[in-house]
Amino acid sequence: MDRTKRCLFVPSRLCFGTMIWLATAPLLAGQLEVMPKGGEKVVFETLLQQSRRHYQQRKVEVKAALASPTTAGRRQRQLLRDFRRIIGELPQRKNALNARTTGVIECNGYKIEKVVYESRPNHHVTANLYLPTKGKGPFPGVAVACGHSANGKAYESYQKVCTLLALNGFVTLIYDPICQGERHQLVDAPRHGTTTHAMLNAGSLLVGRSIVGYEAWDGIRSIDYLLSRHEVDQEKPIGLTGTSGGGTQTNFLMALDPRVGPAAPSCYVMRKQRKYETIGPADGCQHLPSEVALGIDHIDYYWMRAPKPTLTLAAQQDFFDYESTKDAATEAASLYTVLGQPERTALFSHGGEHGFLEPHREAVVGWMKRWLNDDTKQVREPAMQLQPERSLQVTSTGQVATAFKQADTVAKMNLARARELSDQRRRFWGDRDPADCLAEVARQIGLTQASEEKTIQLKETIDRDKYRIEKLLIRQRNMVPLPGLLFLPNDKSRKCPAVIIVDSVGKTNAAAVGGDNEKLVQAGWVVLALDIAGVGETADQGSKAKYYNSEHRIANLAFHIGRPLLGQRVDQILAAASSLSEFHDFESVHLIGRGKTGPVVLHAAALDRRFASVAVNDSIESWVEDVVAKPLTRDLLGYVVPGALLKYDLPDLIEVIAPRDVILSAEK
Repeated sequence: MDRTKRCLFVPSRLCFGTMIWLATAPLLAGQLEVMPKGGEKVVFETLLQQSRRHYQQRKVEVKAALASPTTAGRRQRQLLRDFRRIIGELPQRKNALNARTTGVIECNGYKIEKVVYESRPNHHVTANLYLPTKGKGPFPGVAVACGHSANGKAYESYQKVCTLLALNGFVTLIYDPICQGERHQLVDAPRHGTTTHAMLNAGSLLVGRSIVGYEAWDGIRSIDYLLSRHEVDQEKPIGLTGTSGGGTQTNFLMALDPRVGPAAPSCYVMRKQRKYETIGPADGCQHLPSEVALGIDHIDYYWMRAPKPTLTLAAQQDFFDYESTKDAATEAASLYTVLGQPERTALFSHGGEHGFLEPHREAVVGWMKRWLNDDTKQVREPAMQLQPERSLQVTSTGQVATAFKQADTVAKMNLARARELSDQRRRFWGDRDPADCLAEVARQIGLTQASEEKTIQLKETIDRDKYRIEKLLIRQRNMVPLPGLLFLPNDKSRKCPAVIIVDSVGKTNAAAVGGDNEKLVQAGWVVLALDIAGVGETADQGSKAKYYNSEHRIANLAFHIGRPLLGQRVDQILAAASSLSEFHDFESVHLIGRGKTGPVVLHAAALDRRFASVAVNDSIESWVEDVVAKPLTRDLLGYVVPGALLKYDLPDLIEVIAPRDVILSAEK
């Protein structure tokens, strides 16, 4: 890219000649808030309402689909098509597993093999295989997906369910998910475990993949491994179960892989809307972009495989709302009844708390015996001797990332894919009319192009020397309210240049007496400082610190409704630009983004030519190099667009803004 004429890099604060000073002055002592109390909840509540409308439509569709087996089958096929699309890119062919056993533990009635195989080239899965040593094989195979335990497959309740299955005549494979057990993906992360599911999801989404997809492919290859064993009955389907995060994996995988027969997701399935309202979206392995927009609920993964035997396991004192789980299970029962197989689904619950507790384990084994062995005898769990974690370890170092020097992590694979896609991005822009490309960008970010459908509320006027500040609240239909401070010179006799400033720390930082905005307006500029969704007054306070991202819940909920937070923020900027003419005549409009807002203002300037120039200070310059290559970077999820890197990166937007000026700068 030739940046010499219009894309300038300066090491200090950006400037358009006399135009810009960006404030670092202390916050103004005064009342510059525009919104009433509760602004810290408004983004989440607005998105929840949008999500609620999608699920209200889903209710209508479900009622119609339950009219007959034909209508149910039609909905089932559509759900499967949608799911396979939103899960993202999966490998087109299967590599050699290169499986090997690194040790064997002999137990009473069963043995445990410590195995490792490659789900993708040089991407290793560590697992324990529980083999019955009594009875005549081959035996049915069961895969167990781990929940969110730091030690993965070695967690006590997972050992117990695998042991119970083996003692009842099932070859059972339990495998470590990414970021758990022996498969930490970001070994330098300050926090290991499932936090890194969320940290890796931003890069995965950008390249058209997902953490759900990475885990599902591991599950598919784990079933391949099970079926490669001579001890496993090849004529029978594979059983599948898991609790909590393992219940999540079970729910996705049982719909994706047709080889799965009886399945039993535990302590997970409920109404997704209720999950948002209570515990939130959780980490990156538990949701997919546009699920909500497509009306896909947890129970829809049952629809995709019905009438295969599917047991819902629940704990009545779970933090997953039990009443919501019952409601979801009732819908499954209605579906299976319509399909003429009501006995193939059921709800099992007990009075305990979250986890794979003894009643669940006994119910799972009973379910597998019923549908794989036609055996309905009651299962009772005996006393068991468990193995220390170190004994179950497959690798010599306890981590695949150190045991296999050339191991490919999710982070490495995402970065390799992002760079591979550069030719595809080049073709996207090179072979098409730029207007068509920008239309695709607008579609991808979920732009509503409804910036004219707005109302402007003037909340208060603050008089200053030679200018005034108007406190504005801009409202758009189905959008987060947009608070802003409009700095207007008192002299209306001439047209003024105008600038919209979007700062990731919020609008009030630039409103100090004697500060930068005051200098601009006294020099004859119109200045509009905005708190775009999730910034300043509307900064969300509900995201858990665990997820390494202060916008975790609102960014994910925005993805789910098919309108990334970035796109909603662009919508707001365009509405603000349309609002300026109602207050003053201006000769040109300029745009500045400071901090993490850089991607938003670049999109706005690329999509709307009324912006005469755009400046970005102290922000990322490329999704590839600043997000995918740096998964530990904080607070960027709200500036990500799923699948964007299949079409464009931020430098492509800079190219298309030409011949208007783009000024990029960084703080010293």
